[in-house]
Amino acid sequence: MRLFCFNTAADNVEAARQMAATGRPALARLLAEEATDRASDPAESARILREFPGPSLRQED
Repeated sequence: MRLFCFNTAADNVEAARQMAATGRPALARLLAEEATDRASDPAESARILREFPGPSLRQED
């Protein structure tokens, strides 16, 4: 089992891809949204969200 360190956008995208591949699309989307928060380039953020489409699953306070 591989442990992840979620420090970068790339870490979150890699984890999101694994969650998508194992049938966990909701978790994949949440990880993708976290990746966009860590990405410094708006174009990269948009590309990440295109890879994991769907509505936001975040719950705002």
